[in-house]
Amino acid sequence: MGQTITVHKLNHVGQEVLRYTGVELERSPTSIVLEAYFARNDYPTAYHTFKKGDRMVEWFFSDRWYNIFALHHRDSDTLEGWYCNITRPARFEDNAIYADDLALDVMVYPNGRTLVLDTDEFATLDLDESTRQQAQAGLAELLHLVETHGGPFAAIQPQ
Repeated sequence: MGQTITVHKLNHVGQEVLRYTGVELERSPTSIVLEAYFARNDYPTAYHTFKKGDRMVEWFFSDRWYNIFALHHRDSDTLEGWYCNITRPARFEDNAIYADDLALDVMVYPNGRTLVLDTDEFATLDLDESTRQQAQAGLAELLHLVETHGGPFAAIQPQ
């Protein structure tokens, strides 16, 4: 614990699109939890503004088809929600995590409302049928976790 881990975000064909570091908070045989800070300039979207300096607690799994990032405001550290990526199961190597992003994303707000993103982009990816089905199953599993307030989503506060 406390060691620096490099995260390699890869696209669906395994090409690196982003690399950053975080500090390991927890590790199990099938998961790593990191703390990292958003290092890019503020990035507004229709569903959330990612701000330089925002703190993120990130869960990566080697046996699940998604990862989860808890988004904390850079100034107040208030939980602003969770951003989730549908990915192939992560690969853990030494002090590195490799995650193949499959375009589908989910924004989960603090009240539990979900927004599934990038379905059009996912539909155009050149994926074999098995990968496509596993990704869809991962999305369903993730949405069930949100609905039941499981794991990282225990902090959901319905209104």
